Amino acid sequence: MAHIDALIDKVSDPELKRLLREQVDGLLQRRDFGLVFQEHKPEVVELPNYRIRPGCTVRPIVATDTSEWRVTAVRGEVASLESGENSSTALVKDLVVIREFGEAIYPGLQSRGLVSKSSDKPFHSVINSENFHALETLLYAYEKKVDAIYIDPPYNTGARDWKYNNDYVDGIDDYRHSKWLAFMQRRLELAERLLNPADSVLVITIDENEVHHLGVLLEQLFPETTRQMVTIAINGKGVSKNGQLSSVEEYAFFVYFGSAKPSPVADNLFNDEQETTSTGEADHWASLLRRGTDASRYDRPGMFYPFFVDPALKRVVEIGRPLEASESRTDVEAPAGLVAVWPLRTDGSEGRWQTGKIGSQDLLDQGYLKLGAYNRRRDQWAIKYLFKGQRERIESGALEITGRDENGAVLLSERQQRVVSGKTMWNRSRHNAGSYGSGLLRALIPGRSFPFPKSLYAVVDTLRLMVGSKPNALILDFFGGSGTTAHATAYLNAEDGGRRRSIVVTNNEVSPDEARQLREAGHVPGDPEWEALGIFEHVTRPRLEAAFTGLTHTGDPAPGSYLNGTALAAGFDENIEFFDLTYEDPDLISMGRKFEMVAPLLWLRAGACGQRIDTPSEAWAISENGTYGILFDEEKWRDFVLEVSSRSTLTHVFVVTDSKSVYQQVHTELPDHVEATQLYEDYLRTFRINTEVRA
Repeated sequence: MAHIDALIDKVSDPELKRLLREQVDGLLQRRDFGLVFQEHKPEVVELPNYRIRPGCTVRPIVATDTSEWRVTAVRGEVASLESGENSSTALVKDLVVIREFGEAIYPGLQSRGLVSKSSDKPFHSVINSENFHALETLLYAYEKKVDAIYIDPPYNTGARDWKYNNDYVDGIDDYRHSKWLAFMQRRLELAERLLNPADSVLVITIDENEVHHLGVLLEQLFPETTRQMVTIAINGKGVSKNGQLSSVEEYAFFVYFGSAKPSPVADNLFNDEQETTSTGEADHWASLLRRGTDASRYDRPGMFYPFFVDPALKRVVEIGRPLEASESRTDVEAPAGLVAVWPLRTDGSEGRWQTGKIGSQDLLDQGYLKLGAYNRRRDQWAIKYLFKGQRERIESGALEITGRDENGAVLLSERQQRVVSGKTMWNRSRHNAGSYGSGLLRALIPGRSFPFPKSLYAVVDTLRLMVGSKPNALILDFFGGSGTTAHATAYLNAEDGGRRRSIVVTNNEVSPDEARQLREAGHVPGDPEWEALGIFEHVTRPRLEAAFTGLTHTGDPAPGSYLNGTALAAGFDENIEFFDLTYEDPDLISMGRKFEMVAPLLWLRAGACGQRIDTPSEAWAISENGTYGILFDEEKWRDFVLEVSSRSTLTHVFVVTDSKSVYQQVHTELPDHVEATQLYEDYLRTFRINTEVRA
């Protein structure tokens, strides 16, 4: 140490001497035990579609050239560049803007499409973005509000499975473990700010390459939490390794914040016998409408017939005869006071029922068939029935008939059985990543693949332990990959009637081989040909669209069934929207500009439910069937407050004003149950991120 002091004393520049002394003192103050790793150069993100203008930092699009330049001028198609004492010029089309972590950015969200199948449920969200900036952006909407974070980060196997500063990290990189730890620490620190400190759970899956480093990192970052490590068998056949034992497992760290603890479950995931618990008055009824393959009227003409129902009593009164292929349903008249319910599919085409008329009559007589809900938009009643598996459970005693409703339909309850705690070693065949990860993807997005997707059921079982007792939980996955977490959340909701919603962040990277082939063909990031093969466009979005709608990207019904017997083609009664995170030009941020880019962030903060307010109005706007309103003209605040007070469904309002006093006045007059937030008049400066200073 004395030798280092002597060397520092020889430095003539006083400022440099001070900085060196600060760095050395900082190193000496580090803990003696724990992880020691370099912070590394701050990460950068490339913005292929960002306008190149003076002041931007850029690099050449050529993958092998990582030099960075500052743009001093742009004249036509040519940019003047500086780097230290060096200067140069380059064609604008050969450059890409970069943003270093620490530089202020102005994010927005741009919708890329949605699936809407439920009028009253909130939306899941999928964001195409570099995940550090996505996490910073989500802080506006969800700081301290997230119930659970589940992530499957890169395992750092040395096989070029992740990037640091746009370069793949491989097994010969001497700093690959250090880079991975720095990469993870930055994101986990933001994750902690998003989690509810009073009651939330963080789960991280990992394999043997970084499991020990990650365990120590979690101990250093979250010393006040309770932590457990779970071993999960994901491949019973094992992965052969030269001269080593075959690997069959991976690991998951559970980190409990505040009072959080695992939810009780029906299966401890380890014992041979499955222990079950009561689901009470769960909905055991399925739709009688045939879905998936062979679902047309003309596939089984004998199963196209009407149910005549009394809409006032909500009762099936009688069942009509099957129609011949040449007969039109419009020629069939319903008896007086009744309406005809036909097997019509969501696209309006004529489908068929699951059973023939005789079978349906038998089910109705036994109380195993009933009238379901009415869909106003489609002007259509649903017909519900107990499928064969449920009827067999009644016969075996697993399901108990506790009575009948006013129309004679049976009331059911599960037999009461023991609730158990999950164990720290899981051994379930449904966790096999090949069958229920890769195999499921092949069914949903035929002809496309994704490396090492998680088993859907492994993620469902994890979420059940995390939020099984929280039916309205908010779940975040910022290493979203193929989208398994959103898929698993919808599956869990269908299982127990929950309204949980997920936020998934994934990027649009292409694989190293695809990148090489695209560059050889003359394409660069940002080109349509390049972007079409990225993870978000090629895998995540089509996988989730297929899972929610039941139709693959080719328009065909998804083949096969889930383990609970539900056809993949049935989809889910859920909503999901896809977004790009955009980087907005500060030159365009002015009074009343760019509201459409921040509108989704306000909607997300208000619960992502109902209609979104996408354009500003002259006075104020309130979501037609949503939970929030926005005051655009501060002079109209009294009328706005009166309108908000008259709507009990509103939970959030945003007040567009630069005046703190006006905002406080509005806030004071609002009902207690309504959360108010100030929104600056130049909109995007409210969301300025990636810097210590917020406008």
